Amino acid sequence: MSKIHFVRYAWGVLAYNLAVILWGAYVRATNSGAGCGGHWPDCHGAVVPRDPSAATLIEYSHRLSTGLALLSVLLLALWAVRAHARGNAVRRWAIASLALILVEAMLGAGLVLFGLVGENSSMARAGAIALHLCNTLLLVGALSMTAWRATFGGAFRPKGRCGSVLVLLSGTVGIFLLGATGAVTALGDTLFKSASLTEAIGRDFEPAAHLFVRLRLLHPPLAMAVGAFLGIAAASLARKRRGAGRLRTLAALVSTIVALQMVVGMVNLGLMAPVALQLLHLLLANGVWLSWLLMGAALLEQARPAWREESTTESSDARAPGFALGRL
Repeated sequence: MSKIHFVRYAWGVLAYNLAVILWGAYVRATNSGAGCGGHWPDCHGAVVPRDPSAATLIEYSHRLSTGLALLSVLLLALWAVRAHARGNAVRRWAIASLALILVEAMLGAGLVLFGLVGENSSMARAGAIALHLCNTLLLVGALSMTAWRATFGGAFRPKGRCGSVLVLLSGTVGIFLLGATGAVTALGDTLFKSASLTEAIGRDFEPAAHLFVRLRLLHPPLAMAVGAFLGIAAASLARKRRGAGRLRTLAALVSTIVALQMVVGMVNLGLMAPVALQLLHLLLANGVWLSWLLMGAALLEQARPAWREESTTESSDARAPGFALGRL
């Protein structure tokens, strides 16, 4: 198969894994994480559960989808190893993706086996959820870089761009911190539901309020601060590379998704976090991370489509004297 097929498959694997991530959020939002009891990888002691409840079907279908995600990334890594030479960036990112999805599977299994699902509101669950979210972001990042480098090739050239690298790293830290607090906040919304926004705000300020509830006060201002930083930084970085159309497009995408995310976040807060808005909020959060990461890649490298380079080289060879002899 040609490299263009690999490129399409890599982007497809990324899209599928994003869908699996959203379904995992649906499992948490509907409090279905204990749908298979304390059993893993089987469900209630069976490979296929009998007379399953709605929660069991939701959790079981998520396990099936994650199994397919693991297989898709395994195939991506094997294909990358076969199609790219040792030391190639595509190969390294694909192998990193496989390692990260294995960690993802272990974290998911740990949540079930250690009872960190259902109505569990311990600090251990908060830590595990935050760690799970950070690993998910790393997985999405590795998959996106696999697809990006397969599409555009090139190499990172951070030399002489220390300021830009520092801004990119600062934004990345902000995204991970915001994602971790957001994951715990969403868990608190699931476990400690309120009938109205007024009631929710009142509970936030209660001295005896659970930490999950108190974190709801931290997440919105942190989101505004990180969002403002990302938007301003994206515009500033794009101006440093005049004539880089791909960079400007991605920078504009960062600002657009950040603005949309803030609007959805406020509506989500006002409507007491309905499940559909929680999923949209998470999808946009991944959109912010992907656009930020790919903008950084466009900023730090000079590249052109790798598969086009190969096609161009072959066409040039075909026109060169002695082409037929060289093929013999």
